[in-house]
Formats: sequence, C-alpha cells, structure tokens
Amino acid sequence: MISIGILFGGSFEEHPVSVKSAREVARSLDTTRYDPHWIKITRGGDWRLCAGPDAEDGRPVVLSPDGLLVLGDGRFETIELDVAFPVLHGRLGEDGAVQGLLELSGIPYVGCDVQSSALCMDKALTYLVARGAGVATPNFWTGSPVSPTYPVFVKPARSGSSFGVTKVSAEHELPDAVEVARHYDSKVLVEEAVIGSEIGCAVLGDGEDLVVGELDRVALTHGFFRIHQEAAPETGSENSAFVVPADIPEESRARVRETAEIVYRALGCSGLARVDMFLTPDGTVVLNEVNTMPGLTSYSRYPRMMAAAGLPLGDVIDRLVSLALKGKRR
Repeated sequence: MISIGILFGGSFEEHPVSVKSAREVARSLDTTRYDPHWIKITRGGDWRLCAGPDAEDGRPVVLSPDGLLVLGDGRFETIELDVAFPVLHGRLGEDGAVQGLLELSGIPYVGCDVQSSALCMDKALTYLVARGAGVATPNFWTGSPVSPTYPVFVKPARSGSSFGVTKVSAEHELPDAVEVARHYDSKVLVEEAVIGSEIGCAVLGDGEDLVVGELDRVALTHGFFRIHQEAAPETGSENSAFVVPADIPEESRARVRETAEIVYRALGCSGLARVDMFLTPDGTVVLNEVNTMPGLTSYSRYPRMMAAAGLPLGDVIDRLVSLALKGKRR
C-alpha cells in the first residue's frame, strides 16, 4: 500500500473549490492500492487529520522530516508518507508555498515544483517567460497602463478562479477595478482583452514524456468565465458551457496543442497543468494562463478533458503518483 497524504482546503478564497476537488479524488482513489491520509487546512490555517474531505474536524497535525506528526494529549504519533498530493488551489497552495514545505520535509509530492508553481502563479511572469519562448500573450501592465485599448481585464496577478477579476470598458471604471483586485493581491495586472475563443489544454507528465488530453472550448453566453464563483456550478454554469472535444479546425487543434506543450516546458511544469489559451479568428494562439493544480471537481475542465482522451481521474491519479515517486524530490 502506498501511504498518500492528501492536502486540501486552505485558508484563502479557493477553500471550497479545493474541498470539492478532494471529494472527487476520494471517489476515484483506488483504496486497494493507496492508504489515504486526509489533511485538511482550515480557513484559519490549522492543519487537521480528518476521516475524509467532508469531515468537520480532526486531530492537529504538522509535517516534519519524520513524516506526518499527529498531536494530542501531550504526545504525538508519526505517520510515514510515501507521497503527498496537494489538492490545493490558489494562494499558499498553488504558488510554491506548500511545495517548499514538502521539499523541506523530504516528502515526494504530486505536481509542479516550487519554482514552476511560483512562476505560473504570477501571470505577469508567466507572460514574460512565454514571450521568451515565442508564444503570443495579451498586452499587459503591472503598473499604471499607458493609454490601453479598452476593454481590458483587471485582475490580481497572483490569484485564480477569476476571483477579483473585472472587465473594464472605459477609463473611469479602472480605479474601482484596481481596488477590487488589490483585495486579493498587492500586485495588479491590467491586460487588453483578446478577441477569440477560449481553449483549454490538459497536460500530464514530465519532460519529453507528455500526455495531452482533449482540448475544450468555453462557450460563453455573456460576461466572462467564472464558474467557481457561481452558486450551484454542479448543476450547470450561469453563462458558460464546455465543448469537448473543442469544435475547432484540425490545423488549429494541432497549433493549440503544440503551444500548450511549449508553454508547459518553458515554465518548467511537471506532473500536471491546464494551459488556457485564446484562439483568435486569424488562427493565432494567445496564452491566457497556466493552472498548476487545476480544479478536479465534478464540473472541472481538466478531468473532463483527460476522460475524453481515455484517462479517467483514477488513472490520472495513478500516473501522477508514479511520477512523484520517481525520486526526483527525495
């Protein structure tokens, strides 16, 4: 049996999304192969060893080089972890912070390493690296924009799931949008809107050995994509639907997949990531963002794209754990 520590929850805005992702991992995990230890990070930042994703409470735990230390009554017990799976999204989960803690603890873990996680979390840095690799990105500013062409999107540079994002159609709307974004991050990104279809690409693997799932297209009726902030996304989105496989020409499909692989490698990704892009009417592929721990909920895009390529979530988990156990981070 492989002893696997599954971290979920978190103390920031994506806590509910992480819990939903953990539920799907629980449903898909092969318990004849894995001995799961559910580690919930509460909204207050406490770590608890729980019976499962929906448990209300649990015993206090900490990570150490000796493994998982379970505290209580002035004593502790140690649980040795073979691997950790940080099913965490956004700040202090997807930005390299937890990855650094796992590195210090000597525990192999699923997903991108510290540097790649931090790089992908900062959209401005992501764009700079992508441009260096020859990939198109939106025009953007991290200070005061110089005469941008409206509309623009104002967003926290280091956040996810569209929290704090505002579409701005005129200059007078800009200050309020910046204040909204600053509620989530001190670094604010202003980027020109890209006219085109939003296409996602699910990537799995390391180095030259990559599996690329089916592409999807986000079909919007109005506004912009923000499903994780909707009241009941499990029953369908308020303004979006997903077309899998993406209904785009084969030539465009090949170009999107090639671009996703270039971005994945340029940013040093490993394990998994979802690379989101725009496909413009003239066939240009423009990077939108990279999610190093994409949602794994029942309505999330990454598992849907992988399933369409013949890899259900249980198989994806097996591959991720195998990659983590190769010993690269021991």
